[in-house]
Amino acid sequence: MKIAVDAMGGDRGPAVVVEGAVAAVREFGASVVLVGDRAAIEREILRLQAQNLGIEIAHASQVVGMAESPSHALRRKRDSSLKVAAELVKDGKASGFISAGNTGAAMAISMFVIGVLPGVDRPAIAAVLPNLRKFTILLDAGANVDPKPWHLLQFAVMGHVYARDILGLDSPRVGLLSVGEEEGKGNELTKETYDLLKDSSLNFLGNVEGRDIYNGRCDVVVTDGFTGNVALKISESLAEMLGSMIKEELFRDTRSKLGAALAMPAFERFRRRIDYTEVGGAPLLGIDGVAIICHGASPVKAIKNAVRVAREWASAGLNEHIKAAIEAEVARGGREERE
Repeated sequence: MKIAVDAMGGDRGPAVVVEGAVAAVREFGASVVLVGDRAAIEREILRLQAQNLGIEIAHASQVVGMAESPSHALRRKRDSSLKVAAELVKDGKASGFISAGNTGAAMAISMFVIGVLPGVDRPAIAAVLPNLRKFTILLDAGANVDPKPWHLLQFAVMGHVYARDILGLDSPRVGLLSVGEEEGKGNELTKETYDLLKDSSLNFLGNVEGRDIYNGRCDVVVTDGFTGNVALKISESLAEMLGSMIKEELFRDTRSKLGAALAMPAFERFRRRIDYTEVGGAPLLGIDGVAIICHGASPVKAIKNAVRVAREWASAGLNEHIKAAIEAEVARGGREERE
């Protein structure tokens, strides 16, 4: 099971991405193909003394910039590392791909090169976030800023299958993000989506609020991509601020430093629980293949774990299960609404 890695994507260039892929090979026995400038990749492999690991290289002469529009990347960057990685999946030469590059371009290229699953109108970015119990899947986290109610139903089905197959939850609890828990709260999108989810076979809890993303009340939180992305970016900023403030207070004076030294094991456990690099990246659900979108500033550990998650996704037969689950919901509803 081979995973294509966009070696040129991300803020830190091939050095970090190649090192993360090499770590996945060494620790998980993963099979990877690094996509990008061959000379640059070979330099990094030499630096890491990984020449004997059997890592393949697929040369790509272009790179999609982080600020480039998805349409420009599709039309003008036909030999980009991102597009070549997606083509490897389409051609069956790789089971999936990961990229820490341009998110919009990754989604557009995935849709037009690999295609979407039958029954899926739009793919969704699923952010896997820590909660008081384990994890909450928030989707959509930025792919669709103006979806329709039946799109959110599809997002809920995809999130349910991912939580069940990858996170190991028997009956994932699904909530609809709104401004209040009561039925009837929210805008027209949430009100119409509520009715669809209530009539579905999912374990639907009803409306949930922003606090429920992290308190462990539900396992899957469904919303539009605009709201989901704002929630995600606020969460990232809050986590960064709290980490900096805690560190500042712990090392403010001698007494605080002594207390910090005694509590260091607890702080290390806390850090691991909230560390996004443990889950690697965000799955792009609904694509007829495996696609993991990593943060642009992803460190080595995140790239390594993204490769691991991509392998788990491919080996679990997740896409077949998503397809079957959506077909079942369509049959249950007696109709299929399309764009």
